[in-house]
Amino acid sequence: MLVVGDVVTDVVARHRGPLAPGTDTASVIRTVPGGAGANVACWAAYRGCPDVRLLGRVGAESAAWHERELIACGVRPRLVIDPHAATGTVICLVDTDAAGERTFLTDSGASLRLDPDDWSDALLDGVGRLHLSGYLLFSQTGRALVRTAVASARARGVPVSLDPASAGFLAELGADRFLALVEGVDVLLPSRDEAGLLTGLSDPAEAAAELSRRVPLVVAKHGPDGALVARGGSVLAGVPAVAATPTDTTGAGDAFTGAFLAALLTGADAVGAAAEGCRAGAVAVERVGGRPPPASAGTAVAATTRTARVH
Repeated sequence: MLVVGDVVTDVVARHRGPLAPGTDTASVIRTVPGGAGANVACWAAYRGCPDVRLLGRVGAESAAWHERELIACGVRPRLVIDPHAATGTVICLVDTDAAGERTFLTDSGASLRLDPDDWSDALLDGVGRLHLSGYLLFSQTGRALVRTAVASARARGVPVSLDPASAGFLAELGADRFLALVEGVDVLLPSRDEAGLLTGLSDPAEAAAELSRRVPLVVAKHGPDGALVARGGSVLAGVPAVAATPTDTTGAGDAFTGAFLAALLTGADAVGAAAEGCRAGAVAVERVGGRPPPASAGTAVAATTRTARVH
């Protein structure tokens, strides 16, 4: 599987109760590797996908660290080093009194500067599925890359999945524009809020069903309410969540997506794969940050060559 998407540095600040404007709020703060695309790749490897590759763009200041962290998760990274922008950074404010609910402050940095020149058709050699982070759609160069990558995958018969990634950015982009941009995608994995934004429907089942008239398979992620699997304008199944005690919900949707795609690639049907996604989401919310538990030493893979390119 090849994942194309964002690699960022997450600064996770876990605080209790509302923030105190104008003064201090006691917090536990950690800096961890993140990014929706990178997280999905790591969870796919954690859930048994034997060959997971990642194309992303980072700044020189943290490229080596991100590469090491991805390799430790069993991912083969191809990280383009941006000579002009630093690695993206996300400050994750996590309220421990609100079931680990989080708010993001996002500086996308180099992550949204991926462009078609970073793409090569050879990246799909031996690949059974292409997954795109929806964050790519929130920059002009990223949208151009998505068009290039989807066309290349379609020409080779490689199925394509996409996760919308951010309800906030999606609202700015607009539903009609988003749906036009994802033409050719086989699987869409929105959150409940994203599905509602894309359809204008408040009922989750109706929203998932409506989206599946535009994209062949829709798997709508509903957090503690599990997931809905829809195809051809109908909901096929509701998949229950797995009980968990949330510590930090950052990356739970990425965990679902990575495990879901890994299960598809190993022969599961969509409903069974969604169940795997729910299990991974439960593991994710009990951890700080968006990555899975460390992989065993035996899953480490050789690094690919990092490249630098000037826009």
